Amino acid sequence: MKRFNRSLRKVILGMFMLAGYFLLQAQNQFTTKEWQDDLTFLQEKVHQEYPFLLKKITAEEFDTSVKELHKAIPNMAEHEIFAGLTRIIASFKYGHTRIGFRDSPIKLTQLPVAMYHFSDGMYVQGVHKDYPDALGAKVVAIEGVAINDVMKAIYPLVPSENDQFFKAYGVLYATSPEFLHAQGVTDSLKKSIQFTLEKEGKEFRVLINAGDFMAMPLEYGYMKAGDDWLQVRDSSKTPLYLKNLDKIYYYEYLPEQKTVYVRQSQIQDDPSEDIPTFYAKVFDFIENNEVEKLVIDVRLNGGGNNYKNKPVVTGIIETEKINQTGKLFVIIGRRTFSACQNLINELSNYTNAIFVGEPSSENINFYGDNREVQLPNTGIKTYLSFAWWQDKPQWEGGPWTAPHLAVESTFAQYTNNEDPVLDAALAFEDDDFIINPMNHLTNLFMSGNTVQLEADAVRLVSDPRYKFFDFEGEFNKAGYRLMEGNQLEEAIYVFTMNTQMFADSANTWDSLAEAYWKAGDLVKATEYYNKAIELDPKGGVGDNARSMLKKMKEGDPQK
Repeated sequence: MKRFNRSLRKVILGMFMLAGYFLLQAQNQFTTKEWQDDLTFLQEKVHQEYPFLLKKITAEEFDTSVKELHKAIPNMAEHEIFAGLTRIIASFKYGHTRIGFRDSPIKLTQLPVAMYHFSDGMYVQGVHKDYPDALGAKVVAIEGVAINDVMKAIYPLVPSENDQFFKAYGVLYATSPEFLHAQGVTDSLKKSIQFTLEKEGKEFRVLINAGDFMAMPLEYGYMKAGDDWLQVRDSSKTPLYLKNLDKIYYYEYLPEQKTVYVRQSQIQDDPSEDIPTFYAKVFDFIENNEVEKLVIDVRLNGGGNNYKNKPVVTGIIETEKINQTGKLFVIIGRRTFSACQNLINELSNYTNAIFVGEPSSENINFYGDNREVQLPNTGIKTYLSFAWWQDKPQWEGGPWTAPHLAVESTFAQYTNNEDPVLDAALAFEDDDFIINPMNHLTNLFMSGNTVQLEADAVRLVSDPRYKFFDFEGEFNKAGYRLMEGNQLEEAIYVFTMNTQMFADSANTWDSLAEAYWKAGDLVKATEYYNKAIELDPKGGVGDNARSMLKKMKEGDPQK
């Protein structure tokens, strides 16, 4: 009898599972085979025509992710399959390579709340008028999940070239209920999402209902106030970077600072006058007036046509009056992308510009200019990059252009219309500022002035103005250059400095271990590889250290 009951339970359970499968298929627009065939089509298209995109992930990793999604499709709702496709395309980590949302047959919804990541946290910058209490609140959690964990869950969906790109665009994904469910933030698909918010030290909760995707009136990432929309900034005045946003560019003379300020938010011609005409006026004004500084603000500039950058760059080169260190400033940030990355690359190469603000959201050298690839069954549009843009040699490439002078905005500064980034440029004095920290430290090293080198290195690493300079990475590269030149004592000195300044980094200890191994000191090499494993027991550095220890035991003379 017990055996019969167990068998009956299995039959009933199987029937329910089968019924659930058929219900899921009935709810979906497309069959399992159509989805799987589209996925295979995308996979073959990438391998045949876009294999160069497989740089930040391997072909094997790409194929594994395709295989896993292919297997999971029969048991997924369509928004989950769509999210799976989004993850696969985002895994290339090129911002121009993306999936189309606006005209997708898989309709997404969005919560009518504009979040913005300020230096002191995530805040509600704008919201629909139905939720006034949420405006200006700090975001603590979504559906009970801490906001930092929400953003970690959302990260794989975003084609982020770097963390700045994610700061700029990740919030859009985090306000889609479909994506929140697909990424496990919610346990079911919900159209009403609970936000845990904080104001004046008090937490409260607001239930927000989703509406049409991308229906919010956003302008360069900020909510525009309107009849149905609220934005938190004091509207009695406007900072220069948000002024005249109906124009692609404009300039203003600041007589007190003897500075010309230019805000350019696209690499396109404004309908009122083209770029050459506009900048000719700017440089003419500079030449014929009492001007001591030029500030070009491209923190909102997401790109356009990089062939239009020439008048800007050549005009600065020809205007010797301001093409000097301490007189030319370029404000960059999390929306500085695409053709604007080309612009700041060229300004870096050919002018004396000092970059101020946050890093750019584009790799220094990058794949752009995408082609539309439409999936044959579902009609979903994907956009795959094909053009490689390289303005700098590969050894000067990197995840972003970092500012020489790091400045970020707090939530309070934004609401009060303060602009600490522009203020820093206007107040800049180069008496104690080092434009190229690594050149400075290298010169001290080459001259043998190790006392000053060590003191300056510690000072610069702790100076918030150099927040985005990759001291750890630069020291590591310098150590490897010395090691490759068989200057082992010097390499060990540099690697040791790196471990002292970045003691919690497994990579610094791994590099120091390698140098000692190459120098023949297996005792210290073993000690430092074990230190790397201790700091990164489950990560790639720890795996590498274990592999090196194994080779050492097997008698390999060096890595």
